[in-house]
Amino acid sequence: MRPPDSEGQAVAVFAALTDPTRRALLEELARGGPATVTDLARRLPVSRQAVAKHLGQLAEAGLISTGEPVGRRHPYRLEPAAIRTAQVWLARLANRWDDRLAALEHALDATDIDATDTNQGVAQP
Repeated sequence: MRPPDSEGQAVAVFAALTDPTRRALLEELARGGPATVTDLARRLPVSRQAVAKHLGQLAEAGLISTGEPVGRRHPYRLEPAAIRTAQVWLARLANRWDDRLAALEHALDATDIDATDTNQGVAQP
């Protein structure tokens, strides 16, 4: 299986993070470490079935994975690589904006210099 491209991974992360329940699940895993569906359902005001559904979506986005099973219990844990990929994508986007803003600032500075030069040759009343 081919690894997802960084933009595709970032889109999957952003889509997964749009839901407040999924964000709460991530917070619980970050705070308490690996946990099962049942553990997470006890901590949040959400049914076990809803937790399982949301965990599946988080796993599809690469934000979590299933740890080693302990008997019939399957703990879920955070996977920081997906967040890092999204951060890198956002940083590249921010750099592009920074480059464009710097170019705009340079163009405006050049326009100000041209306007000053033009106004210096005009007699003031």
